[in-house]
Amino acid sequence: MGFLDLFRRSAREKRQRPILVKRGYDAASTDRLNFSWTAGNTSADDDLLRALDRLRARSRDLAYNNEYAKKYLQMVVTHIVGPNGFNLQALANDFGVPDEMARKLIEQAFDAWSRRGVCEIGGQFAFQELQRQVIRAVARDGEAMVLKLRGKESGNAYGFALRLIEIDRLPVTCNMLAKNGNRIVMGVEIDAIGKPVAYHINFGDLHLGAASTTLTRVQASEVLHIFHPERAEQHRGAPWMHAIMAGLKMLSGYEEAAVVASRVGASKMGFFTTPDGDPAALAGGKDDQGEFYSESDPGAFGVLPAGYDFKSFDPDYPQANYESFIKSRLRSIASGLGVAYNTLANDLEGVNFSSIRSGVLEERDNWIVLQNWFIEAFMRPVFMDWIASALLKSAITYGSGSSLPPSKREKFSEHTWQGRRWQWVDPLKDLNSSILAIEHGLASPQSVAATLGVDVYDVLDQLKQFQDMVASKGVQLGAQNQPPAPPAAELAAP
Repeated sequence: MGFLDLFRRSAREKRQRPILVKRGYDAASTDRLNFSWTAGNTSADDDLLRALDRLRARSRDLAYNNEYAKKYLQMVVTHIVGPNGFNLQALANDFGVPDEMARKLIEQAFDAWSRRGVCEIGGQFAFQELQRQVIRAVARDGEAMVLKLRGKESGNAYGFALRLIEIDRLPVTCNMLAKNGNRIVMGVEIDAIGKPVAYHINFGDLHLGAASTTLTRVQASEVLHIFHPERAEQHRGAPWMHAIMAGLKMLSGYEEAAVVASRVGASKMGFFTTPDGDPAALAGGKDDQGEFYSESDPGAFGVLPAGYDFKSFDPDYPQANYESFIKSRLRSIASGLGVAYNTLANDLEGVNFSSIRSGVLEERDNWIVLQNWFIEAFMRPVFMDWIASALLKSAITYGSGSSLPPSKREKFSEHTWQGRRWQWVDPLKDLNSSILAIEHGLASPQSVAATLGVDVYDVLDQLKQFQDMVASKGVQLGAQNQPPAPPAAELAAP
């Protein structure tokens, strides 16, 4: 067999040999396009330890100075807490039968506790405003901290109050092994399974470093540490704007540069040129740096000496793509925040009812998700501690003077919270569809009331009060107040 035959045989075998394909993730490959994309696999706490203080400082700076960040925080407060806060619905039952009197007494007592000067030890906030302060702090700083005060320390008849403190009092730099064998991670003391058992809080001057400040160990049962975890085994929270903060800051710088360039472009400036390079003949004076300049008056035309020329400076800015670029960046930022672009940017140009409804529906589902999280993280724990303390203090009483018994704490603790809901521009269609759903057995009045953000029991009580008031005044309403309809024969007459 000659060399040519061997070559042909080798080529034929290579063609018949199966091709091996290596499976893998393109995002994990390293090539010339993504060689600079480096990332490490570290825990959530490790990531936050390196970045949390700076993230919080930059988030606060945006909240103070950036209009879109400020708008987002307003949206968080408005859509999660709303104008009236969360509505308590007591659900005390006796073997499945609603205990209407107990429910009313609990709700009335909680409403009295929720007033300013009672629920919050500093006397600054009513409970509705405290809810707004907490959710704003969580969105801006990534977390909020509320202390529980009991007994005489609470300063009220219910034996329970709250104290909102700055999250900076929980130092990120406090990381060590406790004497009892627990670990302290960024001020949070955790046990062997990672459950928080205590918090090491700085009650002194916040301007002092952790090394020169005495930290107080507070049991976890006396602290509400509110944050929205993104990963398992995470013990501190990150600002909600962290994914878009860099882009938002860049956009702010771009807008600032565009404004400056627009002012320069509107000034219509220029330069004089001379054959010998001496500008003194046309100069009106010198500026602070000693440079020659000349001023002109509107509508005035001068004559240049022989040999002198004028070169206009007319920058072409803002360019035509400025608006489209801003919109594109804000759409990206709105996606990172989980909100609708039209709401964040206050841009309703080119929006129709169907398109805005589609976007708003998804956004509102996101707000409801956050409402449910906030209920479990803050509202429910507060109520459970309040009802336990109020029952022990005999602070919820009947008209006869007797109080709800602490022995039935489990019964009286049953409750739910109703978050705010939203109306549409054309609510008639939604109400009609709800009525049809009730009539055809596809929904209950209770569920429809919940979608409207109201308690159906409160609605029935108010209707009964209104009917009694109308009856006591002898007033006729509705069809009874209208003149009688003419007979059908009269309507048919020419």
